[in-house]
Amino acid sequence: MTYPNILVFVDFPTTDVNAARAYYAEVFNWEVEDRIKDTFARIVPGQNFLKDDGTQSEIGNLHMGVSHAANARPHPDPNPTEPTHMNPGGRATRAWIMVSEDDSFERILDTAVRLGGTELWRNHFWTEFGGANASFIDPWGNQFMLWQHLPDAETDDDTHQVVGDFSVPDGWTVE
Repeated sequence: MTYPNILVFVDFPTTDVNAARAYYAEVFNWEVEDRIKDTFARIVPGQNFLKDDGTQSEIGNLHMGVSHAANARPHPDPNPTEPTHMNPGGRATRAWIMVSEDDSFERILDTAVRLGGTELWRNHFWTEFGGANASFIDPWGNQFMLWQHLPDAETDDDTHQVVGDFSVPDGWTVE
């Protein structure tokens, strides 16, 4: 078997790269580098993936990008090419973000909404992958799924479904 193709990068489209840079930096505490003025920025989540013992591994977190919908680069044509507009409703980019133990759904959702995002839900548990989750849409229509594992929710290594008993806080929905 050959080595599989791997994910290298994901871009979040926007109509305002500078506003998106500021938004993601404040909502997620990410470093966002201006790479091509007003056209493209690189998101550097920072640090490395953690080992089971909580120390950092040698593997750095993946980077992401913010691209201007009116001139998405790279492209062989130096002029903007179609499409040059955002998706006018419906599904768009959906990214899953593992929320660190020193942050919270509440802080992220409250910040996202204060800066112009739309909360979709909070306080939900998905037994399929054993994770607490919440979601919001940024001002440009990209959906972010926030994710954390509950301390007593064990999952099967093969199926990733919850096994055994687990508890969720009062008022949470379970699927």
